[in-house]
This record gives sequence, structure tokens and C-alpha cells, in this order.
Amino acid sequence: MAIVVAVKALELYRVWLKFSTGEERVVDLLPLMRGPIFEPMRSNADYFRTVRVDSELGTIVWENGADLDPDVLYGSHQPAWMDAERTPV
Repeated sequence: MAIVVAVKALELYRVWLKFSTGEERVVDLLPLMRGPIFEPMRSNADYFRTVRVDSELGTIVWENGADLDPDVLYGSHQPAWMDAERTPV
């Protein structure tokens, strides 16, 4: 499993990420930031730029407790909500 070791906020909800594998990627977070916990980041670019790496979790986080799964950021998994939307009821 790859974990995030560095992050830099870019424009338009994108971030540059460096993973424990040594790989670097630019990821558009807007499609991943769903739900009320991500509202501060969606509505305030300055707050979005406060993103940081939590070395214990191995992913990016914000002060309000929002985080994203490192496997989703790496591109090896889809967010759980995407799977739930595809599951027939």
C-alpha cells in the first residue's frame, strides 16, 4: 500500500502528492470531496490550501478532520460512496 509522504496544494482543487513508492502525481480532489465535511474546502480556497500530511494516517488531512483514503489518492481504489452508488437497491 502506498501512503502519502508530501502534499502541495495547487489551483482548482488539485494537489501535488508524493507517495512512499517515490511516485508523484497531481490529483484533482473536487470529485472526491463529497459530503458536509468537505464543504469548507469546496467553498474556501484558503482553507483548501491548509491541507497537510498526517504521517500516522499516511494521507492528507484538514483541521476539521476531513481526510481521503491514500489508496483512492493513489488511484488503486475507488471511494466507497462510488461503489455504493453502483450497487442496485
